[in-house]
Amino acid sequence: MLLEMKNVVKSFGEKQVLKGVSFAAESGKAFGLLGRNGAGKTTSIRILMDVFPCDSGEILVDGKPIDYSKVAFGYLPEERGLYPKKRISEQLVYFAELKGLCRKDAVQAVKYWLGRLEMSEYADKRLDTLSKGNQQKIQLVTALAHDPQIVILDEPFSGLDPVNAMLLKDVVKEQIAREKTVLFSSHQMSYIEEFCDSIAIINAGKVVLSGDLREIKRNYVRDRLVVVTENAEKIKRDFGDSCTEAKPGELIIRLASPDDKQSVMKRLVESYDVDELRVYEPSLNDIFVEYAGEQI
Repeated sequence: MLLEMKNVVKSFGEKQVLKGVSFAAESGKAFGLLGRNGAGKTTSIRILMDVFPCDSGEILVDGKPIDYSKVAFGYLPEERGLYPKKRISEQLVYFAELKGLCRKDAVQAVKYWLGRLEMSEYADKRLDTLSKGNQQKIQLVTALAHDPQIVILDEPFSGLDPVNAMLLKDVVKEQIAREKTVLFSSHQMSYIEEFCDSIAIINAGKVVLSGDLREIKRNYVRDRLVVVTENAEKIKRDFGDSCTEAKPGELIIRLASPDDKQSVMKRLVESYDVDELRVYEPSLNDIFVEYAGEQI
């Protein structure tokens, strides 16, 4: 399945929020939709899910206008939307039924997901008796119980401790392996880098960068080297202002030209005790700051 948003425009009153947004997400892969607060991510997600229509543009599946009666979405919102005073299993079954499951299948799906997320013991508890992280896992059940083809996760790791974050990672990997389309929206760039094959960065209602994440990184000017060494002070003295210390024992050397890469690497290996030497690759955080650091 190929899910596409093409040239989508949306205004609220006189304010134009989306200005021709286009991106594509494939099944069996994770896609990262990134941007600062107010950039247009949430509006894009709501249009994808048919919460409200766009002013112009299209949502396509495999090149054809999406048929929402045949494509199921699972959505984990950043803000929790469950009933705090209601019994957990009762409301989870209710939401699964709303999304098309018969009661028997809804009960079975909820039981499975509570077990999968290690939450079975809380089935008869009220939601407001749970920790923030456990409430997040209960919210995740509402996104997955009806077995949607498209899963949208908005800040999914918010409030999770490392153990529960690892559990959620496993669940996300399972969804990708089952050929689901998984769309992430998050400010935690490490998770986007871990899961996403491709990204789109939205800035002030426009997509300012999109494509395969590895290719985006490869296309950056390769004019810096990373050196891990016990001789950091000596290398810093010898290379002067072109050398900075990223952290103890790890240096970044900026080259006068990318063409100097081989000669400088040869000099480093021959002249110093070097434990590791590689071309510097920008992190997703570096890329995000460059493209979304200022509102355009």
